[in-house]
Amino acid sequence: MKKLSILVLSMTMSFVFANDPVKDLDAYKVAKTEAVNVSPFCLSIAKGDYEMTKKMIELGTEVNQFSEGMTPLMYAARYNRVEIIKLLVANGAKLGTKDSKGFKAVKYAELSGAHEAEELLLSL
Repeated sequence: MKKLSILVLSMTMSFVFANDPVKDLDAYKVAKTEAVNVSPFCLSIAKGDYEMTKKMIELGTEVNQFSEGMTPLMYAARYNRVEIIKLLVANGAKLGTKDSKGFKAVKYAELSGAHEAEELLLSL
């Protein structure tokens, strides 16, 4: 009798969950953004991942390579990544490089309100 009760209960539960439709799928939708071809190196800088940035430099990533029109130093300045700016400059990043608009890294810091990055870049 006990086994029969357990069997009936498990069959009932299976039926209940199997026929329970998911009603609100909108809560699971993910907002998609436009795909951009920013290099993994510049993405790690924008995210502020110091260790990944350092490791990529150690593995030979070029610190002055443009990605979507900006240098890694410009990304670091734009996102106020002061420690990463120091890392990039210590490893050969050029402060005077301009993008197609004529902006240097310090201009990106200024435009983004990244005051610490701007101060650092002006002091170098």
